[in-house]
Amino acid sequence: MSLVKKFATVASGTLMSRLLGFTREMLMAAALGTGPIADAFNAAFQFPNTFRRLFAEGAFNAAFVPLFAKEIEAGGTQGAKKFSEEVFGVLFSVLLVLTIVMQLSMPILVATIIAPGFTDDPEKFELTKALATIMFPYLVCMSLGAMMSGMLNSLRRYFAAAVAPVFLNIILIMVLGYAWYEGHDGLRVGYALAWGVLAAGLVQLGIVWAAVRHAGISIGFRKPKLTPNVKRLLVLAFPAAITGGITQINQLIGTAIASGQDGAVSSLTYADRVYQLPLGVVGIAVAIVLLPELARALKAGNEKEAASLQNRSVEFTLFLTLPAAAALLVMSEPIVRLLYERGAFAAGNSTPTVSAILAIFGVGLPAFVLIKAFTPGYFAREDTRTPMIFAAISVVVNISIALTLFPDMGAPGIAVASAVAGWINAILLLAFLVKRGHWGTDRPLLTRIPRLVFAAGVMAAAIHFAMVPMAPYLASTTPLPIQAGAVGVLVGGAALIYFVVAFGTGGADLGMLRRSIRRRVAPPAAPD
Repeated sequence: MSLVKKFATVASGTLMSRLLGFTREMLMAAALGTGPIADAFNAAFQFPNTFRRLFAEGAFNAAFVPLFAKEIEAGGTQGAKKFSEEVFGVLFSVLLVLTIVMQLSMPILVATIIAPGFTDDPEKFELTKALATIMFPYLVCMSLGAMMSGMLNSLRRYFAAAVAPVFLNIILIMVLGYAWYEGHDGLRVGYALAWGVLAAGLVQLGIVWAAVRHAGISIGFRKPKLTPNVKRLLVLAFPAAITGGITQINQLIGTAIASGQDGAVSSLTYADRVYQLPLGVVGIAVAIVLLPELARALKAGNEKEAASLQNRSVEFTLFLTLPAAAALLVMSEPIVRLLYERGAFAAGNSTPTVSAILAIFGVGLPAFVLIKAFTPGYFAREDTRTPMIFAAISVVVNISIALTLFPDMGAPGIAVASAVAGWINAILLLAFLVKRGHWGTDRPLLTRIPRLVFAAGVMAAAIHFAMVPMAPYLASTTPLPIQAGAVGVLVGGAALIYFVVAFGTGGADLGMLRRSIRRRVAPPAAPD
């Protein structure tokens, strides 16, 4: 299967999840707006979600996948099965202890880490504490699920792991739909959503567990033991967890700072949901596919193949991400108005704030995606320490800028901090890959990037001028179908302009895309 087809396989599942996520956020915005219950739920959910990215997706996609891939190459399925069972026993035990400790410590955690700004509002504080306690076991399900997703990715079975997150949004949409039908108040909706998150974790774990069994690997529980393989995983996993979850760490920091202002936490969450669409569909898909492919190429000593994989991945991500970033920067307000402006989501206060945050996130979007494309170059070589150092630098930058700008700018200041930190992290990752000789000079890539930037700039200018005559059709008082049609025309016209300019200037090449789609790699080893 070609690299582009693998990207498309993962991206299709992620796209489905993100689109349903939009639906979920639209319903939540209508039901809760940016009020205290929405703030409490979003702050509480951010905590287990951050741990999930730190100890699950970040650590296992970075450390577990290369080791598991090597076990498959060296010992076949049986060797990989033994390694997986050793890891499963340790991981499950650690997660169980961590969950118990965190739930017992939840009052302190909410007051000091999750939402220190809520301590001045006893009702919001107590609600956040209760919702976080309900949702934290979600971490256990998703961490074990991430391990199994890593196994599936190493076996080049991408779809089940990509589609499993869809069920979080399906379940929460069902919860919100039922609450609307029954006329539940905001408090009951908040609690129902929390229990829905926990139920979704169990469903997602069941999906990837079944997929792993179908792939021919049945995982049994082993007594926790620090075998040499597990020790090696832990050495790699700690810095990988920090690196892989850097975006979530910065979001958690932003949430803690934003808790000092009413509505800021929810405003950041609603904007985050929109920019997560291109980040998830492109960036995460590329990172998931690229890591095991790079690990295999390097294991075989094929540096030329590894360099080609990295360059083509960056080319592909920028080709799709730059126009998305330009669109978010220029037309964030019509997008926010179309998606959220109804019910409890107020046009006067909520829309301008969320729109400003979204536009700033658009500036940082290419950096967030490039981080996903650059880090596999380190992880596949079992170097998780260097990107962890860069991640730590970006965290310091994020905190410093956020604390400086938040008092005057509010939530948009936190978005600025996140974007700047993202660009610094991406630049450091690339610079050291080049310095070490792990990123070869690629003339086609170097010539295409300026042309893609130019095409995105032309597209942004076209949107800006087109929005003037279309303003009456994009206004708050315009019926929703007309708003949707106007946004659709803008997006469609912008996409047409971008592709014409990109292909016309040589920023993209049909022949290259056809070769990428047709290019095939060797299939994985057959199970023993």
